[in-house]
Amino acid sequence: MSLTPADISRLGELARIRLDDGERDHLLAQLDDIFGIIEKLRAVDTTGIEPMTHCERASLRLRDDVVTETDNRTENQRSAPAVADGLYLVPRVVE
Repeated sequence: MSLTPADISRLGELARIRLDDGERDHLLAQLDDIFGIIEKLRAVDTTGIEPMTHCERASLRLRDDVVTETDNRTENQRSAPAVADGLYLVPRVVE
């Protein structure tokens, strides 16, 4: 895929970036290089290769899902300005 200077100008307009001729030509060359790399990657035969979520074959260390803290709600709510039925009461900010 190759872009034209008109394509770069249009992208600049859409991004609301003012590009002079030198910047446009430089950006065009950079984007053409990037698209060239993408085309090389697309040309690689990946048949039979499993998709990966990470480049390393690492497994997640899992732990048991157990409660490790006690319920301290009453103690934590002592410093609250207003509490009712175990819930924090806050002033209404939207009417």
